[in-house]
Parts: sequence; C-alpha cells; structure tokens
Amino acid sequence: MIRPRIQVTTWPRKALILTDTPHPNCPDCEGIGGIEHPYGDHYTGEYADSDWAPCHCWDETRRWTLLPLPHRPRWPRRHTNHPDPWASDEPPF
Repeated sequence: MIRPRIQVTTWPRKALILTDTPHPNCPDCEGIGGIEHPYGDHYTGEYADSDWAPCHCWDETRRWTLLPLPHRPRWPRRHTNHPDPWASDEPPF
C-alpha cells in the first residue's frame, strides 16, 4: 500500500514530487524507513560509524514528478560600474 507525500526536491532540478513514505506501524523499522547498523573501529573497538539499510515496508525509488518549479531569479541584478563611495584608500581624517 502506498502512503503518498508531496515533497520538494532540488536534484536534478527543483520540482514537486509525490513520494512513498515508510509504514508508520512497521515492527522492523518502527516507521523510520530503515534499520541502522552501528559498527566499531577494528583496532580500538570504539564506535566508528553506522550503516543504514532500507526496510521492506518502503521503496525509496517510488517517486513521481508532479510539477517542475521555475528557477528563482537572482535579485537584485546590478550591471552598473559605479564605484563604491565608501571604498577609499584615504585615511578618515
């Protein structure tokens, strides 16, 4: 069963997408969508990092593009070559 959610994505282009969400009552991942596997350093035995494995209740690749969003213009655009009146080499006295 799909549990759709609307999200904004920025890669490869900014767009609204409809995506699947993890099952909230999943007994394996508890609604997170994946299972964390921490591991330690081989020599010291201390925590080094963790791996993440996706759960069976959720498909990360299930997404559909609804609407591509336009690029935001860069404001303000200044194409003048006026010198800055405050940028000066002279001392302030």
